[in-house]
Amino acid sequence: MLEKKGNIIYISHGGGPMPVLGDHSHRKMVQFLKGLSEKLPRPDEVLVISAHWESEVPTIYNAANQKLLFDYFGFPAESYEIEYPTKENGDLVSLIESSFKEKNIDYKIDTTRGIDHGVFIPLMLMYPDGNLPVTQLSLVKGLNPKTHIELGKALQS
Repeated sequence: MLEKKGNIIYISHGGGPMPVLGDHSHRKMVQFLKGLSEKLPRPDEVLVISAHWESEVPTIYNAANQKLLFDYFGFPAESYEIEYPTKENGDLVSLIESSFKEKNIDYKIDTTRGIDHGVFIPLMLMYPDGNLPVTQLSLVKGLNPKTHIELGKALQS
């Protein structure tokens, strides 16, 4: 199997869209994320596993024209007009599918959902110009640790 190596980062995105709207309480987090992107090479592709998406089986979002999913409510109107350009990440999706098949992990492909704010908010801060190939993977409902450890092992390569 072809392997791809990259940086693995666990980050918080703060309170909904507030970090990109200039909320003062998110200042340190915004500085950290902007600084982090200066310390790391620009990624060729991005896989985000966001806590905002749970499915019956691991589900991979893969769409030619990716859209943003505004999965928050009660924020200022401009938070629903945010734009962040991304690209389809077919090569990485194929690698994930191969890994899941090799480990006999049932999965689905979703072409309609959109990337949620757990994806686009940190990416907007780290790489404001966007245009990165982005893939999002769901967690599995119930959040069983054993299930997610197996997913991690499948994604390890």
